[in-house]
Amino acid sequence: MAETARTYAQIAQENPDGQWELFRGHVREKPAMSFEHNDVMTLLAHQLLQRLDISVYRVRINAGRVRAPQESYYIPDVAVIPLALAESLRGRPDVLELYTAPLPFVAEVWSPSTGDYDVDAKLPGYRARGDAEIWRIHPFTREVTTWRRQADGTYGELTVTGGTLTLSALPEVTIDLATLFL
Repeated sequence: MAETARTYAQIAQENPDGQWELFRGHVREKPAMSFEHNDVMTLLAHQLLQRLDISVYRVRINAGRVRAPQESYYIPDVAVIPLALAESLRGRPDVLELYTAPLPFVAEVWSPSTGDYDVDAKLPGYRARGDAEIWRIHPFTREVTTWRRQADGTYGELTVTGGTLTLSALPEVTIDLATLFL
């Protein structure tokens, strides 16, 4: 039997030590990750924090949730949240940090335990949400695949293995890929 969004929220709030997602109505816990996964995730967030105006944006690392179609709620490895979307959540310890509106940037870092799930479920879910730029970072092959939303709603895909990338929705942010794989 499928878990409802209400049941999901209750499970996530009652078990705050877990990283709970809802995929097509079924609750699942994100597994623990490798050093490389966590390192890339943290180094990306560090670069974002250095380049973003904190009066306008926040960066989430494995925190905050996004609602996707088909009764799905995901916790991106890294996400940029416009503060305007978070205002209704301030001072509300009774609600999960959840975003329904498209975000300017979300990223997933590949891991052996979640690689297929990220590619088959989460990345298409982010595109269905309309997130502006989506990254899949592979810490072992040292490559980044980006999907950037086009004016017609489709996504252009690019895979790179070095250099810098400027975020399409946040042109003030350029990420040095070499520093992701130290």
